[in-house]
Amino acid sequence: QVHMVESGGGLVQAGDSLRLSCAFSGRDFATYAMAWFRQAPGKEREFVGGFGWSGHKMNYANSVKGRFTISRDNARNTVSLQMNSLTLEDTAVYYCAAQQWGAGTEDLGRYNYWGQGTQVTVSS
Repeated sequence: QVHMVESGGGLVQAGDSLRLSCAFSGRDFATYAMAWFRQAPGKEREFVGGFGWSGHKMNYANSVKGRFTISRDNARNTVSLQMNSLTLEDTAVYYCAAQQWGAGTEDLGRYNYWGQGTQVTVSS
């Protein structure tokens, strides 16, 4: 059984940086595509970025390219999301998601496992 827990959310000011982590528990972490999604109040959940199980192909949403970086540590079963130059529009609940043998795409329906989310609030 796969279980994921996000951490690192909080209240920051515009322009600040924040690093989120996702702790994965379960077997064969290296075989899972991992991704980050976010959901702002009143909006649909949207793709932030992710990569396939092989780790070779990284995808980012246009809105975060150049500001956000995803990394994974297969030895520690963790995925991180480094967020720089945060804006008010980045305020949302951030979720990590996993799909075994996946490609890390933006299609949220392909992900089998989700964390409970962590709140990120950016103030002016």
